[in-house]
Amino acid sequence: MADDRKIAVTQIRSVSGRPEKHRRTLRALGFTKNQQTRVHTETDAIRGMLEQVKHLVEVRPVEE
Repeated sequence: MADDRKIAVTQIRSVSGRPEKHRRTLRALGFTKNQQTRVHTETDAIRGMLEQVKHLVEVRPVEE
């Protein structure tokens, strides 16, 4: 697959006071604490999840 782009996602805001849907989305992305960074393959599913919580995370491409 030539389209295996990686993205680094960092949680920059707390989930305190946020809807349960946002909390579950961050948990599914692999976050357990604030300020963590996770690397994901850029897929439609991941992009959709990031769209839901775009105000809580920072996304940047990974240089390989």
